[in-house]
Amino acid sequence: MGYARTMDPMIRWSIRLAQWFRHPPSREMVMIGVVAISSALIIVGVERIWGWPTWLTMGDQPPRIIRQ
Repeated sequence: MGYARTMDPMIRWSIRLAQWFRHPPSREMVMIGVVAISSALIIVGVERIWGWPTWLTMGDQPPRIIRQ
């Protein structure tokens, strides 16, 4: 486990990609990924077309932190 933390990220992704090719995900997992990515793109598209709603925008002050 300790070696994985110091491994080059490209080598780590290459190993993961090789594992995906040897054992591909199920059709259901692929569909979950497609739905997640497409819903995120739809949200970004709606935000780009109509803009961000003002009721979701924070004011000038940062949120209060309640300390006990």
